[in-house]
Formats: sequence, C-alpha cells, structure tokens
Amino acid sequence: MRSAKNWTNSVHGDVYRLKKPRSAQGHEQQSDRYAVVVQANAYEHLSTWLVAPTTTKSFGSMIHPTIELLGQDVRVLVEQTTAVDPQRLGDFAGRLAPDELMEINVALRAVLDLE
Repeated sequence: MRSAKNWTNSVHGDVYRLKKPRSAQGHEQQSDRYAVVVQANAYEHLSTWLVAPTTTKSFGSMIHPTIELLGQDVRVLVEQTTAVDPQRLGDFAGRLAPDELMEINVALRAVLDLE
C-alpha cells in the first residue's frame, strides 16, 4: 500500500479508519477497523460511498484478498461491502497498490457474480 503522502482526490482504493459504530448487531464488528473504498471515482460526488471493511481475523480465500495496512497483513471482506456516509470515515490511512486493488476487483466480481 502507498502511504498517505501519495494522496490525491480520487477515492477508489483509498483506505480510511471507520469510526466506531454506535451499536453493532449480530456478527457486525464492534472494534475499530479500516475500510477500502470500492466505489468508482466517477461516483465520488454521491452522498454515500461503497466501502469494504478489513479484518485481521479472517481466513484466506479468494473473496478475502490480503492487503498490507500500516505494516500488517489484513484481509478485505468484500462480501460485507456497504454504503456509508463519507463523514463516517475517519483518518485517511493510505491507498492500495495497483496489484492489491486488482485482487479486490476480482473478489468483488466473484461475490457479485459479474463474470
């Protein structure tokens, strides 16, 4: 992953800290976590952005691609992609490298059956 120093205005592939949810239910995460913006840059003007959360506790699989985040390997839970208000996003944590973003795109196509 590239550092925050390389940031530009585009959103696809950016990684942000998610602010803690007020109340989590069921299997929703309750701790601090990060999210990868998976929405196309052409739609960054919308009131919500599509993001995929990350975790350090998931098993490896095609739909859980691994990225490096702050010096640690984490998995992106593409099947949990959700729409969030950009104001819910916390600090910018970096941008995915092109190969990491490609793996996420492949996983999204698989989960959404877009092949």
